[in-house]
Amino acid sequence: MAERRRGPQGVAEGDGPERATGAATPPRALAIRDARPGDWPAIWPFFRQIVAAGETYAYDRHMSEAEARRIWMLGPPARTVVATDAEGTVLGTANMYANRGGPGSHVASASFMVNPLRAGQGVGRALGEDMIEWARRSGFRAIQFNAVVETNEGAVALWRSLGFEVVGTVPEAFDHPRHGHVALLIMHRFV
Repeated sequence: MAERRRGPQGVAEGDGPERATGAATPPRALAIRDARPGDWPAIWPFFRQIVAAGETYAYDRHMSEAEARRIWMLGPPARTVVATDAEGTVLGTANMYANRGGPGSHVASASFMVNPLRAGQGVGRALGEDMIEWARRSGFRAIQFNAVVETNEGAVALWRSLGFEVVGTVPEAFDHPRHGHVALLIMHRFV
């Protein structure tokens, strides 16, 4: 897959509190490209930080690096990408895949992580837009996110701004370290 570069007009914000207004300035020359094995050392530190915080992913907070790499760095027909700045620094990552096999394989899903030091700079929005385009090109009919933590307000607002709707709520399905048991949202959009 060719690398896609996006300038300030091509990417809006999406990771911080200003995500709904479009107020963030994206990094210049943001590029989304397929992840390579050599990208993992740049992904792992913020992956570990995000998972260990226990606020947005229903992953084992003490997951090993080997397990993290196994579940994140997916190969075809799935896709794992990184967002990089002009210097090639990895700012965020996403993986995308069929939500289910068999009769459910026409619906895509994805997971996203942005380095917390780069939140509010449009990285999440760029990754989301890339994922939607990938799903369209790959022939999926819809996209479903199975477990968006309701207290992850930035993500919920970003996905809504990209056309996703909450189609289901699973009450008290996520044990948040600060808020206790909170809901997981199922979000959906047609491609």
